Amino acid sequence: MDRIAFFRDLAIIIVSAKLCGILAQKLKAPQVVGEIIAGLLIGPSVFKLVGNSDYLSLLAEIGVVMLMFNAGLETNMKDLLKTGPKALCIACVGVLVPLAGGTLLYSLFYGFEAVGSEGFYRAVFIGTIMTATSVGITVQTLKELGHLKGEIGTLITSSAIIDDVIGIIVLTFVIGFKNPDSKPTEVLIHTGGFILFSFALGFMMYYIFKYIDKRYPHQRRIPILGLALCMFMAFAAEEFFGIADITGAYVAGLILCSLSDSDYIARRVDINSYMIFGPVFFASIGLKTQFSGFSKELLLFSLGFVLVALLTKIIGCGLTAKLMRYNMRDSLKVGVI
Repeated sequence: MDRIAFFRDLAIIIVSAKLCGILAQKLKAPQVVGEIIAGLLIGPSVFKLVGNSDYLSLLAEIGVVMLMFNAGLETNMKDLLKTGPKALCIACVGVLVPLAGGTLLYSLFYGFEAVGSEGFYRAVFIGTIMTATSVGITVQTLKELGHLKGEIGTLITSSAIIDDVIGIIVLTFVIGFKNPDSKPTEVLIHTGGFILFSFALGFMMYYIFKYIDKRYPHQRRIPILGLALCMFMAFAAEEFFGIADITGAYVAGLILCSLSDSDYIARRVDINSYMIFGPVFFASIGLKTQFSGFSKELLLFSLGFVLVALLTKIIGCGLTAKLMRYNMRDSLKVGVI
């Protein structure tokens, strides 16, 4: 795609995403649903108005990074400390149950095979895919529904992030079945290193930003520096530790969430996210969807995959939340979202 065509595609994405987002809102659904459908409609699978490109992929990546930074900024640290151990338990069960469910689903469709065989490896790989949580969609949905802040919103967000980290570790183990170069131990070491790095840098950055915030309260230099910290943490997480960039962005938000101007930073960042980067990210999900090569068998398996993924997340995460004495409604929220 040339440089000029990119601006045309960007205009189409912004308009279509907002129109479909408004329509979804009218139908009592989150705007993010409409934005994803917009990407599907204008993408290669339906009307072919916009093609996926490196330019759009980069904007989409910035969009999800800013979204997670905003989520970190709006986190209540007391709620996070309160829900941390619970989130870890929920995330662990939320990985194990879908892993087992996905493995069983593939085996039921294509036959049970001996442990160590090619078929067994594929079944476990499908189960591993099922463990993943779309953190960006989760955060945006919670935000639109007004549940991002508070204990349950914090529990869901932190569980989803921990879930993704555990999922990466599990995926490394699974790849290690076939590829001896894959080293799960290194993933664990890098994860621990990122935690230590985040504590050390976070402690220092918090007091630097606290000083700047006190000296220059409610000025635009605070959001600018905060966004720079977000981008650096996103880079450092993936480049040095192999952790998803969105995790680094979320941690950057957590570092600044206790500042007196944290809401001011969040509002400033949200303006850019809402106008351009967010719609491009969610529309890009639809743009990447391909229906070519779909068979009846694959369609049936896909429907089963969605159903099993939903049920195993509800059973794994929701039941764990219920055992932690959350009421049925909150437990269902944890399981579904």
